[in-house]
Amino acid sequence: MERCQYWRWGLLLSVLLATVAQGQTAVPVELVSPSQSAATRELRLSGTLVAVQRSQVSARVDGAVARMQVDAGAEVKQGQLLLELDASLEQHEHARLAANVAAAQAQVDEHQRLVNEALRLTRDNHLPQNELALRQAALASSQAALDAAKAQLAAQQQRLDWHHIKAPFAGVVVHKLTEVGEWVTRGTPVLEVVATRDLYLDVQVPQEQYGDINSDTDILIRPDVRPDLALPGRIVAQVPVADAASRTFRLRLVSTEPSAALLPGASARAILTFKQDGRVLTVPRDALLRNPDGGFSVFTVVENGSEAVAQRRQVTLGRNLGEQVEVLSGLPESEPVVVRGNEILRQDQPVHVVNGS
Repeated sequence: MERCQYWRWGLLLSVLLATVAQGQTAVPVELVSPSQSAATRELRLSGTLVAVQRSQVSARVDGAVARMQVDAGAEVKQGQLLLELDASLEQHEHARLAANVAAAQAQVDEHQRLVNEALRLTRDNHLPQNELALRQAALASSQAALDAAKAQLAAQQQRLDWHHIKAPFAGVVVHKLTEVGEWVTRGTPVLEVVATRDLYLDVQVPQEQYGDINSDTDILIRPDVRPDLALPGRIVAQVPVADAASRTFRLRLVSTEPSAALLPGASARAILTFKQDGRVLTVPRDALLRNPDGGFSVFTVVENGSEAVAQRRQVTLGRNLGEQVEVLSGLPESEPVVVRGNEILRQDQPVHVVNGS
């Protein structure tokens, strides 16, 4: 009797399992066909963004700081006034030399009048030629004195201008090295200014890869302050001398697109892509599923009678190529892979394709 009861329960369980299996709901999935792309190889290097222009602005004359026009963090334009030194004495000297120029000009005007008068008189033979020559010599001497006075005034004007310290280029003030009232001497740094627009990235290339770099090398720059941002770059210099300790060569890169994320002193990564012969099979990163053993698999869709079912494929992966991953083996290139809905799929589970490519 008990055996008959066990047999009935077993038969009922089998019927229930078969019913559940036949009633599986088709899972909606999206498909993407694997891509055939040119074979490439990536080299990732880290470096520091360096300003093309960085200057400790110095005083050209001695003097006391009279006014500070900027502070650390201020953005400045080329030629903008940064600070002023006390120029009271220089202004007085400038006024004295300007007066000398005016006096010399008056002498020139007077001697010119005398020469003009002598020319008129000598034409009528009312004045000897030697008197005309003396007056012309006096005019030349006074003109030379005027030129000397103007040169002295121009030199004094230059010294006066040096009391107004200006930005040598557009950038940001990163350090203020003096304060109002302090005495600075010629050559003393008073401010540090760094250009923020023109930056380059220096990276060290291993000697094994240095010979692969050429004009066809694609370059992306990813600033670490914005890891999601990828900016196209180009090579501006290759230093063909290796560092004896590290056996690396310096490569200087610049971004071809300006970005506020490129900051002097910040770190950044350079991604160098080398083109190779042949083609590789790639799939989107979203198609990959990690197995318990650490490997990877993808789901494809195959026909099973009148319905489409999921088929798991164990794959061997190669390099990461951004949003794509190289597949070395395990996937026929003609089979699209599931990129949406694959997280809940099981082997041979019915699926419904809602989008495919």
